[in-house]
Amino acid sequence: MKIALIGYGKMGKMIEQIAINRGHEIVSIIDIDNQEDFNSDKFRSADVAIEFTAPHVAYDNYVKAWEQGVKVVSGSTGWLKDHGDEVRHACNEEGKTLFWASNFSIGVAIFSAVNRYLAKIMNQFDAYDVTMTETHHIHKLDAPSGTAITLAEEILEEIDRKDKWELETEGKQVDNSTLPIKAIREGEVPGIHTIEYDSEADKIVITHDAHSRKGFALGAVLAAEYTVKHQGLLTTSDLFKF
Repeated sequence: MKIALIGYGKMGKMIEQIAINRGHEIVSIIDIDNQEDFNSDKFRSADVAIEFTAPHVAYDNYVKAWEQGVKVVSGSTGWLKDHGDEVRHACNEEGKTLFWASNFSIGVAIFSAVNRYLAKIMNQFDAYDVTMTETHHIHKLDAPSGTAITLAEEILEEIDRKDKWELETEGKQVDNSTLPIKAIREGEVPGIHTIEYDSEADKIVITHDAHSRKGFALGAVLAAEYTVKHQGLLTTSDLFKF
Protein backbone atom coordinates (compact mmCIF):
# COMPACT_ATOMS: atom_id res chain seq x y z
CA MET A 1 0.00 0.00 0.00
CA LYS A 2 1.21 3.49 -0.86
CA ILE A 3 0.76 5.98 1.99
CA ALA A 4 1.06 9.76 2.13
CA LEU A 5 1.64 11.38 5.52
CA ILE A 6 0.08 14.76 6.32
CA GLY A 7 1.81 16.08 9.42
CA TYR A 8 5.28 14.94 10.36
CA GLY A 9 5.49 15.44 14.10
CA LYS A 10 5.97 12.70 16.67
CA MET A 11 2.86 10.83 15.53
CA GLY A 12 3.74 11.14 11.85
CA LYS A 13 7.22 9.73 12.39
CA MET A 14 5.87 6.84 14.48
CA ILE A 15 3.23 6.04 11.85
CA GLU A 16 5.95 6.08 9.19
CA GLN A 17 8.03 3.48 11.03
CA ILE A 18 5.10 1.18 11.75
CA ALA A 19 3.83 1.42 8.17
CA ILE A 20 7.26 0.54 6.76
CA ASN A 21 7.58 -2.37 9.22
CA ARG A 22 4.22 -3.68 7.95
CA GLY A 23 5.49 -3.62 4.35
CA HIS A 24 3.93 -0.36 3.15
CA GLU A 25 5.56 2.45 1.19
CA ILE A 26 5.60 6.13 2.20
CA VAL A 27 5.33 8.01 -1.10
CA SER A 28 4.81 11.57 0.16
CA ILE A 29 5.30 13.51 3.40
CA ILE A 30 3.56 16.87 3.72
CA ASP A 31 4.24 19.25 6.57
CA ILE A 32 3.80 22.98 7.16
CA ASP A 33 6.70 23.98 4.89
CA ASN A 34 5.77 22.04 1.70
CA GLN A 35 2.03 22.45 1.24
CA GLU A 36 2.50 22.66 -2.52
CA ASP A 37 3.20 18.91 -2.51
CA PHE A 38 -0.54 18.27 -2.25
CA ASN A 39 -0.49 18.94 -6.01
CA SER A 40 2.37 16.54 -6.74
CA ASP A 41 2.28 13.27 -8.64
CA LYS A 42 3.81 11.54 -5.63
CA PHE A 43 0.91 12.59 -3.41
CA ARG A 44 -1.65 11.61 -6.06
CA SER A 45 -0.07 8.15 -6.28
CA ALA A 46 -1.00 7.38 -2.65
CA ASP A 47 -3.72 4.84 -1.92
CA VAL A 48 -4.49 6.70 1.29
CA ALA A 49 -3.22 9.69 3.29
CA ILE A 50 -2.83 9.53 7.06
CA GLU A 51 -3.40 12.95 8.64
CA PHE A 52 -2.40 14.01 12.17
CA THR A 53 -2.20 17.79 12.39
CA ALA A 54 -4.06 20.54 14.28
CA PRO A 55 -7.79 21.37 14.67
CA HIS A 56 -7.63 24.57 12.61
CA VAL A 57 -6.08 22.96 9.51
CA ALA A 58 -7.45 19.41 9.54
CA TYR A 59 -10.56 20.02 7.42
CA ASP A 60 -8.59 21.96 4.78
CA ASN A 61 -6.18 19.03 4.58
CA TYR A 62 -9.07 16.65 3.92
CA VAL A 63 -10.33 18.84 1.09
CA LYS A 64 -6.86 19.14 -0.47
CA ALA A 65 -6.41 15.36 -0.38
CA TRP A 66 -9.89 14.69 -1.81
CA GLU A 67 -9.23 17.13 -4.64
CA GLN A 68 -6.33 14.86 -5.64
CA GLY A 69 -8.50 11.72 -5.43
CA VAL A 70 -6.83 10.45 -2.24
CA LYS A 71 -8.71 8.82 0.63
CA VAL A 72 -7.94 10.13 4.13
CA VAL A 73 -7.41 8.59 7.56
CA SER A 74 -7.35 11.25 10.29
CA GLY A 75 -6.83 11.41 14.02
CA SER A 76 -7.04 15.20 14.26
CA THR A 77 -9.67 16.44 16.70
CA GLY A 78 -11.38 19.75 17.36
CA TRP A 79 -12.73 20.33 13.80
CA LEU A 80 -16.00 18.40 14.05
CA LYS A 81 -18.16 21.21 15.45
CA ASP A 82 -17.33 23.60 12.60
CA HIS A 83 -17.05 21.17 9.69
CA GLY A 84 -18.93 18.02 10.64
CA ASP A 85 -21.85 18.68 8.28
CA GLU A 86 -19.51 19.42 5.37
CA VAL A 87 -17.55 16.22 5.93
CA ARG A 88 -20.71 14.11 6.19
CA HIS A 89 -22.01 15.65 2.95
CA ALA A 90 -18.72 15.04 1.13
CA CYS A 91 -18.58 11.40 2.22
CA ASN A 92 -22.26 10.54 1.94
CA GLU A 93 -23.19 12.55 -1.15
CA GLU A 94 -19.98 13.21 -3.11
CA GLY A 95 -18.18 9.88 -2.83
CA LYS A 96 -15.27 11.09 -0.69
CA THR A 97 -13.70 8.85 1.94
CA LEU A 98 -12.61 9.76 5.46
CA PHE A 99 -11.79 7.32 8.23
CA TRP A 100 -11.91 9.48 11.32
CA ALA A 101 -11.43 8.54 14.95
CA SER A 102 -10.76 10.60 18.03
CA ASN A 103 -8.45 7.79 19.10
CA PHE A 104 -7.03 4.92 17.03
CA SER A 105 -5.73 2.83 19.93
CA ILE A 106 -6.98 -0.76 19.98
CA GLY A 107 -7.09 -0.48 23.76
CA VAL A 108 -9.32 2.60 23.53
CA ALA A 109 -11.64 0.75 21.15
CA ILE A 110 -11.98 -2.00 23.77
CA PHE A 111 -12.37 0.62 26.52
CA SER A 112 -15.11 2.30 24.50
CA ALA A 113 -17.03 -0.97 24.23
CA VAL A 114 -16.73 -1.45 28.01
CA ASN A 115 -17.85 2.16 28.53
CA ARG A 116 -21.01 1.65 26.48
CA TYR A 117 -21.89 -1.58 28.25
CA LEU A 118 -21.26 -0.16 31.71
CA ALA A 119 -23.35 2.94 30.95
CA LYS A 120 -26.22 0.73 29.79
CA ILE A 121 -26.10 -1.10 33.14
CA MET A 122 -25.76 2.10 35.19
CA ASN A 123 -28.85 3.60 33.57
CA GLN A 124 -30.78 1.40 35.99
CA PHE A 125 -29.04 2.75 39.11
CA ASP A 126 -29.60 6.47 39.58
CA ALA A 127 -27.82 6.48 42.95
CA TYR A 128 -24.59 6.63 40.96
CA ASP A 129 -23.43 9.93 39.47
CA VAL A 130 -21.01 9.77 36.56
CA THR A 131 -18.00 12.04 35.95
CA MET A 132 -15.00 11.92 33.65
CA THR A 133 -11.38 13.09 33.86
CA GLU A 134 -8.95 13.22 30.95
CA THR A 135 -5.23 13.99 31.21
CA HIS A 136 -2.92 14.84 28.31
CA HIS A 137 0.43 16.47 27.58
CA ILE A 138 0.80 20.26 27.75
CA HIS A 139 1.04 20.55 23.94
CA LYS A 140 -2.53 19.38 23.30
CA LEU A 141 -4.56 22.26 21.89
CA ASP A 142 -8.17 21.15 22.43
CA ALA A 143 -10.04 20.41 25.66
CA PRO A 144 -11.76 18.18 26.41
CA SER A 145 -10.03 15.65 24.20
CA GLY A 146 -11.82 14.19 21.22
CA THR A 147 -11.68 10.80 22.92
CA ALA A 148 -13.33 12.21 26.04
CA ILE A 149 -16.11 13.73 23.94
CA THR A 150 -16.67 10.41 22.14
CA LEU A 151 -16.81 8.54 25.46
CA ALA A 152 -19.16 11.16 26.92
CA GLU A 153 -21.53 10.94 23.96
CA GLU A 154 -21.60 7.16 24.34
CA ILE A 155 -22.62 7.60 27.98
CA LEU A 156 -25.32 10.14 27.08
CA GLU A 157 -26.82 7.67 24.61
CA GLU A 158 -27.32 5.12 27.39
CA ILE A 159 -28.03 7.11 30.58
CA ASP A 160 -31.41 8.80 30.52
CA ARG A 161 -30.68 11.09 33.50
CA LYS A 162 -27.84 12.81 31.62
CA ASP A 163 -28.57 14.95 28.57
CA LYS A 164 -25.34 16.87 27.94
CA TRP A 165 -21.63 17.02 28.78
CA GLU A 166 -19.72 20.11 29.86
CA LEU A 167 -16.07 20.99 30.38
CA GLU A 168 -15.49 21.44 34.10
CA THR A 169 -14.24 24.89 35.05
CA GLU A 170 -13.17 26.10 38.48
CA GLY A 171 -16.01 27.48 40.56
CA LYS A 172 -18.76 26.57 38.12
CA GLN A 173 -21.50 24.22 39.29
CA VAL A 174 -23.21 21.80 36.90
CA ASP A 175 -26.74 20.49 37.28
CA ASN A 176 -27.63 16.83 37.77
CA SER A 177 -28.40 16.32 34.08
CA THR A 178 -24.86 17.28 33.04
CA LEU A 179 -21.86 14.98 32.68
CA PRO A 180 -18.81 17.04 33.76
CA ILE A 181 -15.47 16.43 32.06
CA LYS A 182 -12.32 17.58 33.86
CA ALA A 183 -9.36 18.25 31.54
CA ILE A 184 -5.81 18.20 32.93
CA ARG A 185 -2.73 19.23 30.93
CA GLU A 186 0.62 18.20 32.38
CA GLY A 187 4.02 16.95 31.29
CA GLU A 188 4.19 14.60 28.30
CA VAL A 189 1.23 12.35 29.20
CA PRO A 190 0.07 10.48 26.04
CA GLY A 191 -3.48 10.19 27.34
CA ILE A 192 -5.43 8.98 30.38
CA HIS A 193 -9.23 8.72 30.45
CA THR A 194 -11.07 7.86 33.65
CA ILE A 195 -14.80 7.41 34.12
CA GLU A 196 -16.23 7.27 37.65
CA TYR A 197 -19.64 6.19 38.92
CA ASP A 198 -19.86 7.37 42.51
CA SER A 199 -22.55 6.79 45.15
CA GLU A 200 -22.80 7.04 48.93
CA ALA A 201 -22.11 3.33 49.17
CA ASP A 202 -19.23 2.83 46.75
CA LYS A 203 -17.47 3.89 43.57
CA ILE A 204 -16.91 2.12 40.23
CA VAL A 205 -13.96 3.35 38.15
CA ILE A 206 -12.71 2.41 34.68
CA THR A 207 -9.50 3.87 33.22
CA HIS A 208 -7.54 3.69 30.00
CA ASP A 209 -3.91 4.78 30.43
CA ALA A 210 -1.80 5.01 27.28
CA HIS A 211 1.87 4.23 27.89
CA SER A 212 2.98 5.76 24.57
CA ARG A 213 1.67 6.92 21.21
CA LYS A 214 2.62 3.59 19.62
CA GLY A 215 -0.88 2.14 20.05
CA PHE A 216 -2.40 5.17 18.30
CA ALA A 217 0.06 4.88 15.42
CA LEU A 218 -0.56 1.16 14.90
CA GLY A 219 -4.31 1.72 14.92
CA ALA A 220 -3.97 4.46 12.30
CA VAL A 221 -2.07 2.12 9.98
CA LEU A 222 -4.66 -0.63 10.52
CA ALA A 223 -7.34 1.95 9.67
CA ALA A 224 -5.47 2.86 6.47
CA GLU A 225 -5.35 -0.81 5.46
CA TYR A 226 -9.13 -0.97 5.99
CA THR A 227 -9.84 2.32 4.21
CA VAL A 228 -8.14 1.27 0.98
CA LYS A 229 -10.90 -1.33 0.50
CA HIS A 230 -13.86 0.77 1.74
CA GLN A 231 -15.57 4.06 1.01
CA GLY A 232 -17.53 6.79 2.79
CA LEU A 233 -17.36 8.08 6.36
CA LEU A 234 -15.66 5.36 8.38
CA THR A 235 -14.69 4.99 12.02
CA THR A 236 -13.35 2.47 14.53
CA SER A 237 -16.75 0.81 14.93
CA ASP A 238 -16.34 -0.31 11.30
CA LEU A 239 -12.81 -1.57 11.88
CA PHE A 240 -13.29 -3.22 15.28
CA LYS A 241 -16.47 -5.30 15.60
CA PHE A 242 -17.11 -5.48 19.35
